[in-house]
Amino acid sequence: MTLLILGVLIWSLAHLAKRIFPGFRRALKGAERPMVAALVLISLVLMFVGWRASDPVFYLWTPNAALKGINNLLMLFAVYLFAVSGMKLWLSGKIRHPQLTAVKTWAVAHLLVNPTLPGIILFGGLLAWAVVEVILINKKTKPAKVTPEVKVGKEIGGIVGTIVVFGLIAMIHIWFGHNPFGA
Repeated sequence: MTLLILGVLIWSLAHLAKRIFPGFRRALKGAERPMVAALVLISLVLMFVGWRASDPVFYLWTPNAALKGINNLLMLFAVYLFAVSGMKLWLSGKIRHPQLTAVKTWAVAHLLVNPTLPGIILFGGLLAWAVVEVILINKKTKPAKVTPEVKVGKEIGGIVGTIVVFGLIAMIHIWFGHNPFGA
């Protein structure tokens, strides 16, 4: 579980560095993006390896079919929120931080079906990071008052894309032995 904890910490620090250390960008003189990208990649590898190597130490509750269904609905919404952010869909004018809201939704969804110590470390840790990130951003910047023009075709594309990406994510989970739909 050490790798899992280390991965979550590196992820959090890599993303929070510019907000916690204001002179971070100036000190690195253009090397910030590649360094952060490398740290994020390292953190993802550590989290993946740490998750695969960890044993579910205890269960706070027993996941059931209803929780899997709620997880899947929340995941669909989380994927849509990422589409909202990237495609500037209608909801992007209603939610200030769609990507971070997607991460928080993703984390809560996964906590529902992974109520173990590794699950709490991984998903709870990333949920905590996303909450802190939103707080720090909100302290520093004011919300934009821009509501994008609603284009039905773009919205439909976002929804179709969401379903396709959700299907791909589900297939990857099944491939790794975690069927999000079955027992």
